[in-house]
Amino acid sequence: MGRDLEVTMLHVVIEQVTAALEQRSAARRKRYLERLRRAAEREPRRKLGCSNLAHALAAQADDARLIMTQGGAPHIAIVSSYNDLLSAHAPLREYPERLKTALARVGATSQFAAGVPAMCDGITQGEAGMQLSLFSRDLIAQATAIGLTHAIFDGGLYLGVCDKIVPGLLIGALTFGHLPAVFVPAGPMHSGLANKEKAAIRQRFVRGEASRDELLAAEQAAYHQDGTCTFYGTANTNQLLMEAMGLHVPGSAFVHPHTPLREAITDEAARLVARNSRQGERYLALGEQIDARVLVNAVAALLASGGSTNHGLHLPAIARAAGYELTWEDFAELSRVVPLLARVYPNGAADVNQFQAAGGPAWIIRELLGAGLMHADVPTVAGQGLQDYAREPWLEEGRLAWRELPQASPAPDIVRRVEQPFVADGGFVLLRGNLGRAMLKTSAVDPAHWRVRAPARVFDSQEAVQAAYAGGELTGDLVLVVRFQGPRANGMPELHKLMPLLANLQQAGQQVALVTDGRLSGASGLVPGALHLTPEAARGGMLAKLRDGDWIELDARQSVLRVEVEEGVLQAREAAVASHGLAAGFGLELFAAQRQLVGPADQGATALLWDSLE
Repeated sequence: MGRDLEVTMLHVVIEQVTAALEQRSAARRKRYLERLRRAAEREPRRKLGCSNLAHALAAQADDARLIMTQGGAPHIAIVSSYNDLLSAHAPLREYPERLKTALARVGATSQFAAGVPAMCDGITQGEAGMQLSLFSRDLIAQATAIGLTHAIFDGGLYLGVCDKIVPGLLIGALTFGHLPAVFVPAGPMHSGLANKEKAAIRQRFVRGEASRDELLAAEQAAYHQDGTCTFYGTANTNQLLMEAMGLHVPGSAFVHPHTPLREAITDEAARLVARNSRQGERYLALGEQIDARVLVNAVAALLASGGSTNHGLHLPAIARAAGYELTWEDFAELSRVVPLLARVYPNGAADVNQFQAAGGPAWIIRELLGAGLMHADVPTVAGQGLQDYAREPWLEEGRLAWRELPQASPAPDIVRRVEQPFVADGGFVLLRGNLGRAMLKTSAVDPAHWRVRAPARVFDSQEAVQAAYAGGELTGDLVLVVRFQGPRANGMPELHKLMPLLANLQQAGQQVALVTDGRLSGASGLVPGALHLTPEAARGGMLAKLRDGDWIELDARQSVLRVEVEEGVLQAREAAVASHGLAAGFGLELFAAQRQLVGPADQGATALLWDSLE
């Protein structure tokens, strides 16, 4: 592979963060593995009553019934988030039958065990329905468990792509961690209107310089066919992380739908999950596969690729599902030594198709392995070692194969060698101060804007900010505070409608920054944003005590976020109460329990009560 990755010495910070993660999680992880051991002792099907098993087999073909009753062959669950409302998930329509056929070729049987909900943040952007988006992750995990709880399966194939779907599937699968798992993506749509041009038209529309017809035409040119959106937001970050965690067929993240290569990769996923079952050649329980090393690898890949800030929520939640306590401090420590190796929109001009052509996830993994910035010696669904994921798939005389990447970057404006990175660190900053803790992503922010000190303009909703902007009220340097947007307040919707107007203010010469207990995911970029602030305003956070005109300092270099108000004065202020209620007609009332139970952002913003099981 050009470099002997097997003997590369692990970077000391990677070692230290991994050891600290293992140590703080030791008791939790032990309890998790004990639950897995007890679950594994219960052999599927053999302990089911005859009536129970008959119900499970009633709709199966005769040959499948015979195989399943005789035992000895793996029986695989297929869990899918298919719907044709989401372009990214529409290609999954035909996958179950293809996977069943591929499993039958290796002597395995299978059933479609569960369909899980999948909502699109793009469709709900700026609408009240977005308040269900983050909560859908936990619901997807629960729906996955409902499919698997029939206790007849020896492994699982998980079909999903977008923002909350893949983390939810993984959390659900980890509760059945005694079973092997392979994740099956669908791939991105072909490139349409360039993301940079799309963003420019959005900014023009906010300024009143583009018509709604022009905006709609641009959006439809950008999102124009089935497949994942082509910018590097949460959906595509999910796919890169599944590679880094060894849960994909190697190299499958960004292969287009409806191509012979994609079909061969999907067939290979079926072969691997059967092979990794207890009836196969190597038993690989998902819960044992996902250990501290794999979680550290995921964070390293996230940082090196400039991935979505949403994974500051998802990875801690996934870690908790596997018995680990992954912290934002771990992210910050790793960010000091993991360099930025990719420029993909919004951190650059390239889209994910161009990123894939330049080397894609395999490039990131190869470079990090070669520098000792990832653990190489981890079990993966493909084999023993992450090196398998440092090559790219291709068809050799019609058969799936893998080949080495070039040593020199074919597109230095998109991917670089670890010795010559775009930036020496990973761009994740953990901000601390008297307002709490927040994360900030610097990889797309000009260093000239890394420190902003300005008076606060305080709002309780995205809509109120838009109205103030339209009224010409956001003048001068300012720190825009948008509070009561955390998980307890309203489900933590994304606030992307703020980005075009903030970018306009910045381009007009104003120094601006955003401070919020809400989130902005992977499409946040040019304007410095202190995101996921915890404690949130609805849980007693100091955001609830801010007022217009309070001076706020945000300093990415010093990792500082503070309000320049004397502590006694700040504490004595009466906390504001959210001015918004539940919108009608979006089903929000059905999620009242989640809003009450949800934990803080830095613990994954999950309502799943892991500690109740321990």
